[in-house]
Amino acid sequence: MWCPSVSLSVWSNAWLAGQAAPDDVLDALSAWAPIHSVVAYDAVAAGRTGLPWPDIDDDGAVSLLQTLRTATGRIGDSRRPDRPAISLALPVPGDVRGLAPGTQFQDDALQAGEALLVTAPDGTAIGLVPAFEDVDTGGPAALAWSVYSLPGVPVPDHPDLGEAEYELRSAVRSAAGALDTVRPNTAEQDPRALVEEILQAHSHHRIPEHAPARAIRVLATAAHIDAIVAVSSEFAPIGTHSASEAGLADAALRPLASVVRSARGAAVSAILHSAWK
Repeated sequence: MWCPSVSLSVWSNAWLAGQAAPDDVLDALSAWAPIHSVVAYDAVAAGRTGLPWPDIDDDGAVSLLQTLRTATGRIGDSRRPDRPAISLALPVPGDVRGLAPGTQFQDDALQAGEALLVTAPDGTAIGLVPAFEDVDTGGPAALAWSVYSLPGVPVPDHPDLGEAEYELRSAVRSAAGALDTVRPNTAEQDPRALVEEILQAHSHHRIPEHAPARAIRVLATAAHIDAIVAVSSEFAPIGTHSASEAGLADAALRPLASVVRSARGAAVSAILHSAWK
């Protein structure tokens, strides 16, 4: 259901709107990795955020908050609008809306499948992309955030939450049907139990209290469908005896993944805006 960019976007936005404390953001980030680093990808990004260049900032998640505060402007700045300065991107091949074409930011965001876009009061913009890195000591992975200057202000995408929820209702039926066709590799593998395991693994990621009930409901439904798609993709559906049949089954699941991604985007957008009401 979650990814690091979702956690950072909803919690840092809540903090910037006065709806959460800095510790809330840090707690949300620590659920992904105990160690965070921030680096400016280019000199312009360093100038817009105050990050050192070309060195990595080792102050961790606290430095990440300072970077966002600098990029979005101080409260009281007359140029700072009372609406989210942060937006989320969940790009996939064929759909890179909001990402600057032909940039390293677009390439890295597409590889990660996630990114944040931040607009400053003066109209300039930066992008952030997370990447997990192994720690030399053999401990838990660290999360490195790269900050890119963007050539223009990203065009905001405000998907309709009601429409997203409506599309999810149809997707639920399709996902349930897909799960019924799953053929586990062993008798001990229960597809529905595997779905619950996936959901449980992400249940510790919290949502800000100001989040609308509909947005929470949409995220929960999207997570359920996504888990079903993951389990259904892992095992061959009953009755598939060839690569072509397996390909058809995979093609039937692909539209569900698209619906889930759109629904998540709509729900997160609603959560971001609710902090400023």
